[in-house]
Amino acid sequence: MTTILAPAVRGFDPLGVSGRSLPVQAALLLFGTGVLALASQISVPMVPVPITMQTFAITMIGVLYGWRLGALTVLAWLGEAMMGLPVLAGGSGGLAPFVGPTAGYLVSFPIIAALAGYLAEKGWTGERVVKSFLAHLSANILCLAIGGAWLGTLIGAEKGLALGVTPFILGAVLKSALAAALLLALARRQTSKLDL
Repeated sequence: MTTILAPAVRGFDPLGVSGRSLPVQAALLLFGTGVLALASQISVPMVPVPITMQTFAITMIGVLYGWRLGALTVLAWLGEAMMGLPVLAGGSGGLAPFVGPTAGYLVSFPIIAALAGYLAEKGWTGERVVKSFLAHLSANILCLAIGGAWLGTLIGAEKGLALGVTPFILGAVLKSALAAALLLALARRQTSKLDL
């Protein structure tokens, strides 16, 4: 059974999302918002934008859920934040983060979930570890580009680049490598069935 939230056919679908019913996909969405809220709390404080595990969780949800459900999950999580729930970095929520220095990054989040999920559906994941790494890195770089551009409008392009992009490039590379490694392990686990 398929729904509009997940593609009918996916080569890499370790959670079996494409065959799940709408209520199960809704439960996955709620679970995903919880994962994103937890990942947001894993943070290295920096000014004006902290380093968090948000983008790691976002791209992983895009890959594991598919681009449609992944993006919808991220939008639901952002909706929770807008309602004031403390689900963003540092336990913040409300409308202020959506107009402050982090707004560009927040806007990019559903886009990067969709991008990572779309590339995974095209085979850029699992056993194709280099493509998997590049899919996550592309999503992370897009996040930095959108977030840095917004920050640049607030504090100037040079400062926006220096404070909102450059310090996060190494983290983007490391998170992308971690994601590719985990997805490779998942793919290998999925293909190696135990013969009892």
